[in-house]
Amino acid sequence: MNNISTKTLSSLKYVYLIAFFILLAGIFHPLISNTSFESVIGGTLTLFVGLAGGILLYKASISKTKGEIFFIIGFGLIGISLYFIYEFAGRY
Repeated sequence: MNNISTKTLSSLKYVYLIAFFILLAGIFHPLISNTSFESVIGGTLTLFVGLAGGILLYKASISKTKGEIFFIIGFGLIGISLYFIYEFAGRY
């Protein structure tokens, strides 16, 4: 029984993270203005790409063998996320 509750709590943190990113991306704007949800989906994916880059940078700081690879890929993902942000803002 304890194993089931541990797995439930473990999966609940991912549901919370997805819900938080969707709210952060502005889910209420398309509902109020009656527009499409494409910007919300793009914003959520951009946040996840940036999060993955941040996680890889953290792994680079604690890894002894693959730190350089995590560092390069992490900054690459953060750069891609920044590109997406400029693309959505129309400033690129």
